[in-house]
Parts: sequence; C-alpha cells; structure tokens
Amino acid sequence: MQIFKKGIYGILLVMILSACGAEEASSGGKALVDEGKFTYASSGEFNPFSVTEADGTMTGFDIEVGEAVAEELGLEPVQKKTKFGGIVEGVKAGRYDAAVASHTITEERLKAVDFSIPYYYSGPQIFVRPDSSVETLEDLADLEVAVAKGTTYAEEVLPVTDNVKYYDSDVVALEALSKGKHDAVVTDFITGKEAIGSGMTIEGRDLLGVGEQAIAVSKDNPELLEEINAALEKLHENGTLKEISEKYIGEDITVNPEDE
Repeated sequence: MQIFKKGIYGILLVMILSACGAEEASSGGKALVDEGKFTYASSGEFNPFSVTEADGTMTGFDIEVGEAVAEELGLEPVQKKTKFGGIVEGVKAGRYDAAVASHTITEERLKAVDFSIPYYYSGPQIFVRPDSSVETLEDLADLEVAVAKGTTYAEEVLPVTDNVKYYDSDVVALEALSKGKHDAVVTDFITGKEAIGSGMTIEGRDLLGVGEQAIAVSKDNPELLEEINAALEKLHENGTLKEISEKYIGEDITVNPEDE
C-alpha cells in the first residue's frame, strides 16, 4: 500500500511539473502583469512622444512604438498613464511590464531596471526667450533653470547652477519659460522644437549631447527583455520605426546621428 501511495504521489508530481512547464512555454518563459497583454507605461505629457487625448487615451511616437512592439510579441497593448518621475519605480515594482516613455539610458537608471536596445536617439538642448544672451551651458551659471522631474536634465545643469526648478512636464516648464518665468529650460530638443512650432516664444540654443532612448524592463524579466529586443530589431529592419518617427517627428530619429 505504501508503495502504491508513493507511486501515485510520483505521478501527481510529474503531472504538476509538466503543467508548470507547459504554462511557462505558452508565455515564452516571461512574466506578464496580465496574461496575453503587454502593459506599458508612459506619461502622456511629452508631446509629440506621448499626448493625452480628450478620452484619456494616449497617442504619440512612444505610444505607437509600444503598440508595434506588442504586435510583434503577439500580445494586446495596454497603455498606462503615469507621472514620468514614477515610471521606472513602477516597472521595478512589477506594476507595468515595461516603460515606453522616452527614457534615456543612464547608469543610475540601470541600477533599477534593464533597458532594451535604443529605439530612438535624442538629446538635451537649452531653451530660452529670444531676448536672452544665454548660448552655452557655462552661460547658465547661477541662473534659474527649469527641468522636468525624473529626467536626466538636472544632471546637465547642476555643475553650473543649483537653482533648478522642477515640473511634472517638460511642456509645462517650456510654457512657464515662454510666459516669463525662469531663465532657461533644458529638455529634449524635439520637445522644444514642437513647443516652438505650437507658438511658444522661445528659442533653442546649444545642444548638450546625444542620448539613447530605450524601453525599460524589470531586471526580474530577462525573457521579456530579449523578446522586446528582437521585436525592436525587426521594427528597425522593416522600416516601421522610421515610419512612426517621420509621422510624429517629421524626420527619422531612430538612427544614431553619430553613426551617420
């Protein structure tokens, strides 16, 4: 009887392990917030990368990239609007599968999450009102500079001034600058370009470098990161990323300008 019981237990154990293996295989070995869905976060406050529409949904460059990646993964895209400053922590905590939110790859962020290969390249630029004499980073010494919370732009200006003001959104910071507040704003040059095109009374001055923008994924989910990288490579190769870029930006920003 004891032998019979052991035999039953053994069969049950094999069945349980087989079921677990089948479940893992069906999801590709990756963990997802919701099965069959690609849940990604963006801010909805970073025109033209993510913009919140009247119905609460987000559109823009990042959003369409997220949808394209989801399609390549065979998953349903689910967008989550979150303040930019809390997105990385949300990915780390497992609230989102990924962040498709124009995050620049930095050493500090790499301590919290992993990053995909870049899906576009951009960089910070100084923006001022037309009557400003500021041209370079050194000209910002001791001046009041506004940046968006959670971005890397404060790191650019802190070596020359500690008078930094923080906003939830780059666009709101630029609006404040246009209305006479602060001496300058440092933000992504494409965002500044869009702001000028929308009628804000500001001008761009020196570019402060080129950054790699990538999708953030939890360090506990290397399988998903691998699949996202494969998806991005395909989207690069078949021209989809270029098409999305030209649709929202008016030019191709998916290729590193330093490689051209």
